[in-house]
Order: sequence, then structure tokens, then C-alpha cells
Amino acid sequence: MLRTLGKGPALAVLLVDVLKGVAAILLARWLFPWLQAPAAWLPWAVCMCGLAVLLGHSRSIWLGFTGGKSAATGLGVLLALSWPVGVGAAVVFVAMLALVRIVSLASMLAALTAIALAHVLPEPVAFRLLVIAGGLYVIALHRANIARLLAGTEPKVGRSSP
Repeated sequence: MLRTLGKGPALAVLLVDVLKGVAAILLARWLFPWLQAPAAWLPWAVCMCGLAVLLGHSRSIWLGFTGGKSAATGLGVLLALSWPVGVGAAVVFVAMLALVRIVSLASMLAALTAIALAHVLPEPVAFRLLVIAGGLYVIALHRANIARLLAGTEPKVGRSSP
């Protein structure tokens, strides 16, 4: 979005994608009591909704089962479920983006940071499993970017492809 439409639209899309992740978690927490399910199921149900929003973002029915790479939506899920993990991942993303100016690399390192933080901090098992699955999914969606990184052709922010 940044390369095609510029900073303003890219920022708007980033914000919408993050809010989509937050909204899915908040909606799941709000609806869960209506199911009258055992309270022990709450973390599992909410984390399944988090996984569903990641999959729905990257495999949208409205876009012919294509879509984004779920990094920003994943950040929203992290912020809604465990703000320290979300903030830690966001800090790594921003720092790496400032350092190397490669969005894909910063996104993948943020996903790995989230996995590490979910295991260092006292998080429920359901959340840890979601972060592992979601983080690895985001990295897997970056396969083409990984190939370009290894070839030295991945574009940097502010520059076109070599």
C-alpha cells in the first residue's frame, strides 16, 4: 500500500488492520458469556477467534481467498489479548524498520519476538499456542519475501525494487 498509494492510505490500512484484530478479540470476549459455556473454555474460544481473524485476513472470501500477510491484524490480536506482548512486538517492528528499512524483515522479527514474549511472560497455554501458530503463519506468508531477502532484492522503504 505504501509503494502504490503513499503514506496516508498505508497508515489508514495499517490502522484498520490492527483494529480488525482488536475488534475480533473484543467481540469474542463479549459474546462468549452468551454461549453459557464453561468459563475454562474462554481463553480457548477467544484464541480460536484470534486465529480465525488471521486466516480470514490472508484468505478473504471477498478477495477470492487472497489477502494480506496478517502481520498488522496479528498485532491487533496481540494487543487485545496481551498488551505487553503486542507492545514488545510493535517495538521490535519499529526498531527493525528504522534500522534496516525492510517491512517484511521487521514483520517476521516482530512475529518471532511475540512468540518469545508469550513464553517468557505468564500467559495461558491457549495464548501461547495461538502466538506460535499465528507467528509461524505470518512468517510462512512471507515466503516470497524470504526468497527476495536471500537474493538481496527485497525492496526497502522509500526505494523501488532493484
